[in-house]
Amino acid sequence: MIKKLLFGYLVLNSTLFFGQSVYKTIQLLPDTGQTTSYTTLFGEDHDYSINTPSYTNNGNGTITDNVTGLMWQQVDGGEMTFENAITYCNNLTLGGLSGWRLPTPIESYSILNHQNSNPAINTTYFTLTTAEYWWTSVFENNSTTKVWCTNSGGGIGNHPKIETISAGGTKKFHARAVRNINTPTTITNHFTDNSDGTITDNLTQLVWQKIPNANIFTWEQAISYAEGLTIGTNSDWRLPNIKELQSINNELATNPSVFAPYFSSLGVHNFWSSTSLPNQTTKAWYWSTQFGITTYDLKTNTNYVLCVRGNPTLSSTTFSDENSIVVYPNPASNFALINLPKNIESFKIEITDLLGKIIFSEEVKTKVNEYKIDLEGYNDGIYFVKVTNEKMKKSFKIIVKK
Repeated sequence: MIKKLLFGYLVLNSTLFFGQSVYKTIQLLPDTGQTTSYTTLFGEDHDYSINTPSYTNNGNGTITDNVTGLMWQQVDGGEMTFENAITYCNNLTLGGLSGWRLPTPIESYSILNHQNSNPAINTTYFTLTTAEYWWTSVFENNSTTKVWCTNSGGGIGNHPKIETISAGGTKKFHARAVRNINTPTTITNHFTDNSDGTITDNLTQLVWQKIPNANIFTWEQAISYAEGLTIGTNSDWRLPNIKELQSINNELATNPSVFAPYFSSLGVHNFWSSTSLPNQTTKAWYWSTQFGITTYDLKTNTNYVLCVRGNPTLSSTTFSDENSIVVYPNPASNFALINLPKNIESFKIEITDLLGKIIFSEEVKTKVNEYKIDLEGYNDGIYFVKVTNEKMKKSFKIIVKK
């Protein structure tokens, strides 16, 4: 069993290193779970709901993540060495099921909830333990002594194996097993250079700014820059949340920890996310490309910005309706039309300016397939529109040009 896991590790991570193909075990990347607003500016993590975290308790000690399509161990296996964690997961039978393994970094990070702190997990579904860290299956680049681990504070980093109590250390590194429900597939091209200043990640369906702005920004300046960015004909750019940033980290590269050649221009820097630290609200999460850790900084300090766009969905999920909402024309002049799905009975529409000031709000109680926004009195600039009801939240950007 150990040979089988190590072989899978080598196959998976050789594709990670070269960036040409990738083993797809997650269907979609979940949101961070952040539901609280920490600024009046539009564009923070709270303002974008794409793939809301969703779980099913199977009643047999297992939890299904309805967004990624992975099945997780509800109660982690407790503190143990890295080597024992591999053996434990490989030999685990839970809920009458085998095929368990240690997760990859992106899988382990996917179940963190950044609205919660210490632990940054959803304890309604995952039973609270004394874990400070959780092992992943991936070593630090060119190392056999350091392993990538997620932590109860909401971050991820590379840690010496000897830090855990069972190896003579003082910290509690636990194992939480995962298994595939769906048969993983191989994506031949992990990334696509679109030759227009953007890179598409074919694993997550997200589109990234290829060359980041050369300037450094405070957190709120970063939000404003991202929301105001236009590349080519696309203006729906935003500051990525911390899970989105972590998803493009290459654990088998350092200085920078990126997939070459696609993101070689990033250099060794810290990149802001849109995700705040809920228990220290003057701070926000960032991704460091030196090794690939995620940690946090004061929002008034300055870091770099890499923007993202896209609303990845599966057509069979409950998220398809809200993502079929479109606005046109955009840029607009005297009016814009919002095209709505046929099954929306009522909704609230809210329009804010760049500073987050609400300049229009209306409750629409009747079923309509198209809603007209009157822009006659609006100045040239960028405005943000939010369409919400009890089942969905959709945000998008309108550019007004007279």
